[in-house]
Amino acid sequence: MSIKLILYCIFIPFSIWVITSTNLDKIFKKNSIMQIHSFYLSISLVLAYLLVNIFFDIYSTISLL
Repeated sequence: MSIKLILYCIFIPFSIWVITSTNLDKIFKKNSIMQIHSFYLSISLVLAYLLVNIFFDIYSTISLL
């Protein structure tokens, strides 16, 4: 199993947990549940992608030493 796949499996739920703890409901219009969920999901995926790349770069650098 690839290390990146393992990191994605760790960081996607973690980033969803972090993003949903914020209160962004005041930014969106009332009764726009689908837009809020889509926003949370897209921001969580972007955050997970960035975190995986950071940790994979650190892992690659350490393994080269």
